[in-house]
Amino acid sequence: MARILIIEDETAIAELERDYLELSGYEVTIAGDGLAGKRAALEGDYDLVILDLMLPGSDGFEICKAIREAKDIPILMVSAKKDEVDKIRGLGLGADDYMTKPFSPSELVARVKAHLQRYERLVGSGIRENKVIETRGLRIDKTARRVFVNGEEKAFTTKEFDLLTYLAENPNRVFSKDELFRAIWDMDSVGDIATVTVHIKKVREKIETDTSNPQYIETIWGVGYRFKA
Repeated sequence: MARILIIEDETAIAELERDYLELSGYEVTIAGDGLAGKRAALEGDYDLVILDLMLPGSDGFEICKAIREAKDIPILMVSAKKDEVDKIRGLGLGADDYMTKPFSPSELVARVKAHLQRYERLVGSGIRENKVIETRGLRIDKTARRVFVNGEEKAFTTKEFDLLTYLAENPNRVFSKDELFRAIWDMDSVGDIATVTVHIKKVREKIETDTSNPQYIETIWGVGYRFKA
């Protein structure tokens, strides 16, 4: 039975969430303030944390960061605040999801189930380690196939994501356009290496502050490209 920790200072909301989750077969513990919640999350053995953003004692951002530094379990952040910047900050700190109050308890249960199933698949597949690549404000979540730049999520096509991930997993190594084409498109270039150039340009536009002076993907003239660690 999966164990879930709810960190929520509004008793009525916490108890409603608990009741629905228990009816779905989960074991649930409630912490009513930030300090108690952080202590429970770090010291307890939980499979998922539902974390309110506005809490007495310690806010959700601080707790999320502390949990993520110590554990690799799903964190579902909830808040009455609708500001996009709060969602971006929460996800950037390592939250797996962000729900805005009010929401239906059934939706909460559905999201909890989805995150736990994905987490269990990761553990069972043996690829739990190194599923996230982080460097200098760039965060690549290989499992969820999501990319964040300084906490802001960027939309990537399949090939753009595969190209960025491949380079980031092999930092400081120079790849020719032919090598990248074969690795990402699984075929010989046959004169079509311009595809690589176009995709590099698109990736840079999404992750670089200044594309004329890239800090992540460097052009090695006459050779190819290198991801700077």
